[in-house]
Amino acid sequence: MLQLSTQDIKLGQAQPNKLDAIRAIAADLTAKGLVEQGYVEGMLNREGQNSTFLGNGIAIPHGTTDTRDLVKQTGVAVHHFPNGVNWGDGNTVYVAIGIAAKSDEHLGILKQLTKVLSADGVEASLKDAKSESDIIAILNGDVQFEADFDASLVQVKFPATDLIQLSAVAAGLLKNKGSVSSEFVADVVSKEPTNLGKGLWLVSSNKGVTRTGVSFVSAADASQDYKALIAVAACNAAHQALLGNLANIVFKQEQETLISADSAAAVVALLNGEEAPAAAGEAASGNTAVFKIKNPHGLHARPGACLVAEAKKFESNIKVVNLDGDGKSANAKSLMKVIALGVKQGHQLQFTAEGPDAAEALAAIGAAIEAGLGEN
Repeated sequence: MLQLSTQDIKLGQAQPNKLDAIRAIAADLTAKGLVEQGYVEGMLNREGQNSTFLGNGIAIPHGTTDTRDLVKQTGVAVHHFPNGVNWGDGNTVYVAIGIAAKSDEHLGILKQLTKVLSADGVEASLKDAKSESDIIAILNGDVQFEADFDASLVQVKFPATDLIQLSAVAAGLLKNKGSVSSEFVADVVSKEPTNLGKGLWLVSSNKGVTRTGVSFVSAADASQDYKALIAVAACNAAHQALLGNLANIVFKQEQETLISADSAAAVVALLNGEEAPAAAGEAASGNTAVFKIKNPHGLHARPGACLVAEAKKFESNIKVVNLDGDGKSANAKSLMKVIALGVKQGHQLQFTAEGPDAAEALAAIGAAIEAGLGEN
């Protein structure tokens, strides 16, 4: 799989437009001996088919399938544009990753970028980056913009007999994720959690924390005073957005929505300020529909762009949730949000449309997915 390194990066580049930027990147790939001279035409043609802009100031220009024979060796050329390059449709690119690949190696780059494609603050950080190491740290997800919180950090209906057990399980989830050490677990278990009301509790610690993260555990017996517990491991401010959503839930006295959630995806959605998704396989109703992705490589740039283009044809607001992913809801008209869902072949996507043409939008999206999203 392609990996980014500091040797691949050229700092302080400037180009008047995206086509010149692509030509400069192609020249760099050629100078490095990765491609033949004609590869630039494939990169320009690929850009003409669909924009390679991913979001958060990042683009991945690469060639077409019929120019793969011009690739001598798989590799990348990364250009940093501190003043930005207009990539069309109001999008500005600060880092363009030019890819020379004999097959679908660029999918590895997409997977590597998943952590940063939907995080707030990435674009500004790339713009202000001062060194190659700064850029690599951002693109690799080593700079944390959002707290670790996904379905693997949620345990619903655990047969706990007291708050200490809930604390231990919540801390253990964070340890298994690699966010904390045993020191965090020991500290959390020894603490008295804070009562947030209606059986919801909160415990936190900054001891033994390597990455900020949040975990959630609910008790199987809802008749007890300790119905659910949230654990926060903090080494930076990445958890503030989640705590803001939690504070809003408590203010509205809606703790029961979290406590009674019967799936990890529902908990993740609620703490991210989204509506809880329907369970996989649940019958679609109203302006909601569930479709299964058939594409062998999931929703990478090409089929993802096709899906987004279809959604943009309609006035309605369209949200999508990967029912086999982390449960987060995303704007179906944003390529970076769609790619960040980590959709693989066989995953089920739940679409919810609100607006005057909602039914038509869902029907068109379903037809596009059934047709393969531009891939045979």
